[in-house]
Amino acid sequence: MKLDVNALRYLSKDDFRVLTAVEMGMRNHEIVPAELVDCIAGLKHGGTYKVLKNLLKHKLVHHDSSKYDGFRLTYLGYDFLAIKTLVNRGVFSAVGRQIGVGKESDIFEVLTEDGTVLAMKLHRLGRVSFRAVKSKRDYLLHRQSYNWLYLSRLAALKEYAFMKALQEHEFPVPDAIDCNRHCVIMSLVQGYPLVQVKQLQNPDTIFETIIGLVIQLAEHGLIHCDFNEFNIMINDDEKVTMIDFPQMVSVSHRNAQMYFDRDVECIFKFFNKRFKLSFHEEPEDIEGSKSDIDESGRPCFSSIEKSAGVLDKELAASGFTRKDQDKIEKFVAGGSEEDSSTDEENADKDECLSAENNKAVICELDCLDLAEQHQCTTDHNPDDEKEENQHFKDTGNDEPGSVLSSEREDMGAPTDGDAILVKRLNKQRRRAIVAAQGGRRILSSRNSYKDKGGKTSHNSKVQKQLANW
Repeated sequence: MKLDVNALRYLSKDDFRVLTAVEMGMRNHEIVPAELVDCIAGLKHGGTYKVLKNLLKHKLVHHDSSKYDGFRLTYLGYDFLAIKTLVNRGVFSAVGRQIGVGKESDIFEVLTEDGTVLAMKLHRLGRVSFRAVKSKRDYLLHRQSYNWLYLSRLAALKEYAFMKALQEHEFPVPDAIDCNRHCVIMSLVQGYPLVQVKQLQNPDTIFETIIGLVIQLAEHGLIHCDFNEFNIMINDDEKVTMIDFPQMVSVSHRNAQMYFDRDVECIFKFFNKRFKLSFHEEPEDIEGSKSDIDESGRPCFSSIEKSAGVLDKELAASGFTRKDQDKIEKFVAGGSEEDSSTDEENADKDECLSAENNKAVICELDCLDLAEQHQCTTDHNPDDEKEENQHFKDTGNDEPGSVLSSEREDMGAPTDGDAILVKRLNKQRRRAIVAAQGGRRILSSRNSYKDKGGKTSHNSKVQKQLANW
């Protein structure tokens, strides 16, 4: 979006008050309801709705009525809020021309009251050219919900912190002056991007200086991750300056070696293609390097000594090691295979034990069934029936059913209560067997045999007659 600051001078305090209200509402709303904007702004006599019309005219907010009547900030409105705050602080007093466009930022010239020209970088994440922020940056950390304005603010804060720390350690970077929302103010580098340079007086010296910067960053615990000809500035005196730092990570990052090798490869490839350099350097040829050189002449990441400082921990760079993080990584790296094998063994053991337990339950239930059947067969032994009939004759009873219940219990015959108990036990046994085998018994519906009309069907009558026969 083109930044036109002409409308900034015509905005009143109420306009910025409503813009701030929309910004506050976007902390937990994607589209801020109009009633909430009015409540936060606190303007009298319905002034909020009049102001919103003016802001819509200048495209500082966007109106959305798909689900409900609401508003959200645009990047232009966010720019106006940041510029207004920095002007009130006295950081600069005028905005000039645009001097750079990137996939995630725009750069403008700004002028201070004493006539000094500075650079203003406005982060604009969410463009069509760069939307994979969640997978390529770690701005969100553990957060799940986000919007592009909030991500731009996180990127600006991160770049300002890295620039300030590198400046204190005397790295060739722009001077970080101030930061607000998604806007970073820095000193203007008097030079050109290396990609625009066609000739150099001493390309070998520039190459050695640039490779030395990559190694020095790694010795301080940081990796640039985007160190190429587009992010290297060079002036007429062939002085090198690094820019663009939001994506920097720690040397303890899981992909640190890949990022380091990629930065080195970009520099080697550019100088070989643009200036036709052949690379067969010795370790002492590269300035400030304490690392070994492989057969292709590239510095080795594994041989870099972190003796110059721990900027990754001071700045909480992505992937930096905290307390016990090394132990956790060693445990995860070294014990993953063992854990997987032990998990498989434990799973097999659990399956075997469960199968054995199921078999044991089935065997016990089967044994119970056999014992009951054996008891039933012994109760119906013919010899016992003869003895029982003889006993009936001796006692003077003509029918077996006239025997007393106490005598039947002494004889071992089951009573009515025992029969009901045995029936329940058999039912529970069958359910337990089905559950142990992992199957499920198909039970017919309780009302399946009933006639839905309330009368007994003809088929059921026939079945009853056949049953009586």
